[in-house]
Amino acid sequence: MSGRLNSAQPYALGLFRIVVGLLFTCHGAASLFGVLGGTSGSGGTIEPGTWPGWYAAVIQLVGGGLVMLGLGTRAAAVVSSGSMAYAYFKVHQPGALWPMENGGEASAMFCWAFLLLAFTGSGAFGLDRLFARRTSGQEKAATERQTPVAA
Repeated sequence: MSGRLNSAQPYALGLFRIVVGLLFTCHGAASLFGVLGGTSGSGGTIEPGTWPGWYAAVIQLVGGGLVMLGLGTRAAAVVSSGSMAYAYFKVHQPGALWPMENGGEASAMFCWAFLLLAFTGSGAFGLDRLFARRTSGQEKAATERQTPVAA
């Protein structure tokens, strides 16, 4: 049983990354463009340049999209995790100690999910792996061409 689960780990991690990235992207799109109910379900948007909401929404849109695609996953996940830690401690936590009391469940969950992805990488189905394979193949071919021939 453990062997089967271990062999499926990259695929489960890839699906986890895609779902978390998609949900995060949706939050950013809702805040910036008013889609999917907009901010707080009112259909509105955040005023451009407003601190910290507008910047958080840009990080959500771009970071979530990159994580969803598996492109620059670790860097995008670190920035996204940090933005959610900031959101939790500066916006939610002053209201009450526990996430259930202060409405910070989503911020806490996104923070920890992105921190996990920063350490694990993109898993399967990510563009990171596609580019890594292509780059390693090109490096291998270049190394083989540069090998001196002994006479």
